[in-house]
Amino acid sequence: MANLKKLTILHSNDLHGDFMAKEVDKELLGGISMLSGYINKVRGEEENVLYTISGDMFRGSVIDSEYKGISTIEIMNMLAPDVVTLGNHEVDYGLAHLLFVEKCAQFPIINANLYITTNGVRLFRSHLIKEIGGMKILFIGILTENVLHSTKQDKIIGSFVDVHEAASEVGRICDSYRTEDIDFTVLLTHIGFEEDKKLAEALDPRWGVDIIIGGHSHTNLEKPEIVRGIPIVQAACGTNQIGRFDIIVDTDRNCIDRYTWRLIPIDDDYCPRDTALEAVIEKYKTETDKKYKRIVTRLADKYTHPCRYQETELGKIFADAFKDALGVDIMMVGSGSIRGEELGPIVMLEDLIQIFPYNDEIFRISVTGTQLRTIIKHVFRTGSLLGLTEFYQYSRGFHIVFDYDAQQLLELSLDGKDIEADRIYTVGINAFHFKNLKEFLGVSEEEVSKNKEPKVLATKGADVLDEYFSHQELIKVPSERRLVIKQAAADKN
Repeated sequence: MANLKKLTILHSNDLHGDFMAKEVDKELLGGISMLSGYINKVRGEEENVLYTISGDMFRGSVIDSEYKGISTIEIMNMLAPDVVTLGNHEVDYGLAHLLFVEKCAQFPIINANLYITTNGVRLFRSHLIKEIGGMKILFIGILTENVLHSTKQDKIIGSFVDVHEAASEVGRICDSYRTEDIDFTVLLTHIGFEEDKKLAEALDPRWGVDIIIGGHSHTNLEKPEIVRGIPIVQAACGTNQIGRFDIIVDTDRNCIDRYTWRLIPIDDDYCPRDTALEAVIEKYKTETDKKYKRIVTRLADKYTHPCRYQETELGKIFADAFKDALGVDIMMVGSGSIRGEELGPIVMLEDLIQIFPYNDEIFRISVTGTQLRTIIKHVFRTGSLLGLTEFYQYSRGFHIVFDYDAQQLLELSLDGKDIEADRIYTVGINAFHFKNLKEFLGVSEEEVSKNKEPKVLATKGADVLDEYFSHQELIKVPSERRLVIKQAAADKN
């Protein structure tokens, strides 16, 4: 008769400093307090409970930005995850800062494939073996270079480039540490849902990976995706929900006997509050409120950014603000830089920073009309509307008509005039995109430098927005359409 044991795994991903509960239809939804309350409730009800986080604890809130993740780590310490893997936003404040923050963490942080290029030494422990209820659970953390764009400035830091190399590293760890005493193996990844599926395809069944708990793509699932017998899950993003596995482990065969999985809503009808954690959050909020509770400007209406892969109202407003403030011909704002879905009509500084938290440099590059056409064709290459590439919001006067199905640029103009092949145009982009110029825009720094040396126009992009908006009494979203994408598919821009 099989030796069966119960294991409950709770999991979050992409919390992004989402500390505060939101009021929806007069009911509280989400927030770290009720998330912690639910975790503690389950820990009290079930015998063998583990809580995991699949990356991106940082970025997305005023509190996190103000304290550069240290506040988040203190709050996570009280949440007491059993194991955490790194996400790409954990390196946003710099690698040295991350290594410092790790020392503040009272929970294990794992990653198998970040290493020092000069000697191949890993920066973090590759795995964790957790013993619970007479079981040994092997956790392995994976973050590939495909999502680690911000580390490219640190040439001494490397990662395994793609999922196939990452899969090989998983095999190496499993072969080295998955002895007959290991009852269950979990991959904690931060590479996106589509990449998780590729990773599962690349795994050798003999390595014994049982489940993949992912992050990065903010995927909201109704049920696990099964690839080669491996359940793959995510828990969307933020604190509005938490994933829950209830697993019966066959400890004789070291595998899943059966399981259930579901997304649990974090609301005040279902989840108790953690008042001790609330006190810590309130301490930080009181300090940030002193600095950020001031009105910056007023919008004519509540404007939205519902999807990063389409032209949006807020995208146009931010792009125009940078264009006017910095004097470039064209401003390209990375859609992913806008971290919220709505803003206004009253805009306070905390609102602005929460929705646009990336206070990094803004670069000016000079490109020929021919290079500009290359850039636009590259941006809208196949897969760009599926979340597989970077997407941009464009400033006033720039007009694009692109046939996505045929992959043809039909129209490209500035202020009503066709883009001229030999004319030089100035384009504003933030540092993250400049450091990944070839990958994101299809032109290299060397190519554009031949026209004119790239220049830092502003050292802090969010400060530019603050200053610009502070001098605008009322902002109304421009009505003109800058981007027209022709496609046969149902989702049209």
